[in-house]
Amino acid sequence: MKGKRIVWPAPGRAELEEFEIPAPQPGTVLLATEYSVVSAGTEKAWLLAKPNTSDTFPQYPGYSAAGRVVEVGPGVKDLRPGDRVVAYHSAHATHTVKQVRDLVRIEDDATPAEEAAFTIIAAMSLQGIRKARIELGESVAVMGQGLLGLFATQLARWNGALPVIALDLDPARQKLALELGADYALSPLADDFTEVFRKMTGGKGANAIVEVTGVSAAMNQALACAAPQGRIVALGCSRELTNGIDFYQQIHKPGVVIIGAHNFVRPQHDSSPGHWTMRDDLRALLRMISGGRLQVRPMISEIVAPEQAPAIYQRLAETACPPLGIVFAWQDKELQR
Repeated sequence: MKGKRIVWPAPGRAELEEFEIPAPQPGTVLLATEYSVVSAGTEKAWLLAKPNTSDTFPQYPGYSAAGRVVEVGPGVKDLRPGDRVVAYHSAHATHTVKQVRDLVRIEDDATPAEEAAFTIIAAMSLQGIRKARIELGESVAVMGQGLLGLFATQLARWNGALPVIALDLDPARQKLALELGADYALSPLADDFTEVFRKMTGGKGANAIVEVTGVSAAMNQALACAAPQGRIVALGCSRELTNGIDFYQQIHKPGVVIIGAHNFVRPQHDSSPGHWTMRDDLRALLRMISGGRLQVRPMISEIVAPEQAPAIYQRLAETACPPLGIVFAWQDKELQR
């Protein structure tokens, strides 16, 4: 049986190709993907072969998806055909074979699959918030209001941050951050930024800063905005070297801690305070979506047919500020006409 998937045959190019759908092997299941989400920042960097990415092509992008189990391989007992699941590191494709350990069942039938598909991205934000160790009433700034940043903004609020300050250059993203629970939203390039930010944090700076952009200038600004003994969580993947940091004045003397929060730095089996497994975080996020505590719908900017992939990725490569949440619908026959 033939399926379709998105491939990057070379830097800056995207195509939709056919492939032979494999049968599930022991410990794996075959999924029919319903929706997969474009992670704009990460996928743009890998599409253009930027630093700290692979320059090997072809590549098969995508890592956040939701679908249904079609067939289970030998030895699989926890899932059965028809189960709805979210899939970690699942490519943009009609079908994929995944290890059971990379899947979490969507327990609430009322949870829309197009929203559940975002939970893998949201889990990265949640890990960053856990590492920040926010205490009730601490000030938190989230630098960058793309998908990761908007989830981090919401989760910081649920963790008791006060105020939550959202930083982004785009006025539309600032507005959305306020709608999703930020107390303030600012442009980090505003002429009066330093004065306003200090006032919002009682003159001390932020107790915790979640840096999502991965831009070197943003890390320098994060250090300038941190309170004494503050924490800076490096959530965004850096694609460039960061220069000009005075480690004595900005880190050592004020006791600022910089925390790496790459998603691969997770326990594989058992969760503990501040260090949850991917599967446990996904379950928690699905419950938050089901309970109305985590908003996903406002971040969905487009739901498109996979046939639009070449145009979508061309726009992603050429646009400085692409749409927030582009979702590929793999089973929607209406969109694919």
